[in-house]
Amino acid sequence: MKILNLYAGIGGNRKLWSNEHEITAVEINPEIAKIYQDFFPNDKVIVADAHQYLLEHYKEFDFIWSSPPCQSHSRTNYFLKSKIIRYPDLRLYEEIILLGTHFKGRWVIENTIPYYEALIKPQVISRHCFWANFLIPKIKQPKDDIGKMCGKNQKGHNKPIEERNAVNSELGLHIFQCAFKVRQEVLI
Repeated sequence: MKILNLYAGIGGNRKLWSNEHEITAVEINPEIAKIYQDFFPNDKVIVADAHQYLLEHYKEFDFIWSSPPCQSHSRTNYFLKSKIIRYPDLRLYEEIILLGTHFKGRWVIENTIPYYEALIKPQVISRHCFWANFLIPKIKQPKDDIGKMCGKNQKGHNKPIEERNAVNSELGLHIFQCAFKVRQEVLI
């Protein structure tokens, strides 16, 4: 199966997926892409704009996972009364509409719970919103695993943002497995 992992970061969502698939990861930051490649040497890692890559290559894959940047949507940013006032980055919704309308495979887009009412209703698990064309049942996940990739920063102090933003690996596996249940109902 050909998988596209967009805005791959250090690969928290991908950690427990098997290596039997052909996985392409897209990450714009070369330093973060290098960390991802070190964790997953069999994956093809592309340093590029994930949003543009999706538009140009979505037809080449069987499963797409996208985790666009969440900062402009985050409740934390809003409630902290940040001095940075900005529009929510609506490319998130562009991707939902593109995949929901044109992509024939399974797909999921992950982001944070927004400070505003979501423009397209998501499925919510823990601190994440998921837009997908399949049902994702809720699961209990360990809170201390969020962002933990390689055992560093065990006490949770001063984790780099790349680790704090990584999707819980058990949740990533759960969603991946839900996408391919034999009788899974397609929502969109």
